[in-house]
Formats: sequence, structure tokens, C-alpha cells
Amino acid sequence: MARIPLDPPRSLVVRLTEWYSRRTYGAVLDPGAAIAHNPRVLRTYVRHELSVARWNRLDPTLKALAEMASAVAIGCSWCVDFGYWMNTDDGVDPAKLRDVPRWRDSDLFTDVERQVMTYSEAMTATPPQVTDEMVAGLRLHLDDAELVELTMMISVENSRSRTNSALGLTSQGFRDRCEIPAP
Repeated sequence: MARIPLDPPRSLVVRLTEWYSRRTYGAVLDPGAAIAHNPRVLRTYVRHELSVARWNRLDPTLKALAEMASAVAIGCSWCVDFGYWMNTDDGVDPAKLRDVPRWRDSDLFTDVERQVMTYSEAMTATPPQVTDEMVAGLRLHLDDAELVELTMMISVENSRSRTNSALGLTSQGFRDRCEIPAP
């Protein structure tokens, strides 16, 4: 259960954010509802997320796997749920997304995808456990711009997952929209 009410005080900013959220995602996102208790933080959060959404140097599958590995390592069920839905909608293989929690035992992933998830987990650890060898391995597959974007995406997902976990936000049912209902 959320540790903060998901019904923030009504204001023009909150109403606009809710309208945009419903129009874009089909529901008011719980993180937005929680953050809306502080309108200045909400405005900054929305601008930040809109900017991050325009980053496009990194392969979408690598980006999705990095984000999911970080969310799984932190234990943010909201981020895993929403990330699965968003990334499936963007064309990432749902089987890969489902296997992220057990990626070491799965045969679905390429070498570079495994390196990305190793790097993501190492960045997510406290303190970070990134090694020169990890980065050197990634540099065989990624140029400088892609490596920077990967690193920043993992950092952004750490922020999202840690915030959502601390606020007690849990799965909002987005993944259920992806699954084919039983007959």
C-alpha cells in the first residue's frame, strides 16, 4: 500500500498532469499522483521524463533490459509492471522482459544483453560495483554516446525505482494489459 495518499490536492497542474497521463497511458500513473503533493517537484519530474523519452542513441532492447534489471534489483514492482507494458508496446520481445529476473539462467539473451544487465546490476548496487572490465566489454559493442545513454538510463531507473519503492508504490496492473486473456 502506498505510503502517501494517491489523491493529491487539486490544482491546475495536477489536473493537467492527470489528463496527460490518462491520454498517454490510459490511467493516472501512481508515481505522478504521489509526487503531485509537491507541484514544483511534479513539474520538474514531468519535464525530466519528457526529456529522457527523447534519448534515442541506444538500442531500445538494451535500454529496456538495463531499466528492467535495475528495477528488479531494487525490487520495484511498479517499475517492473510499467516497464514491461511500455517496452512490450515499443516492440521489445516480451519473453526477454519476462526473463530479466532470471537472466543468468535464461538462454534468450545475447552476449551484449548479458553485459548490459551485469552493468545495470553493478551500477544499482550500493556502493556501485562497476569495473573497468565491464566497461571495456561494453565498449566493444557500444560507441561513446550509447555508453553514456546506457549509464544515464540506469541512473534514471535507479532514481525512479528507489523513489517508487520508498513511497510504497506497487504494481498498477499495466502488464495485465499485455497478456492475452484466457478464453
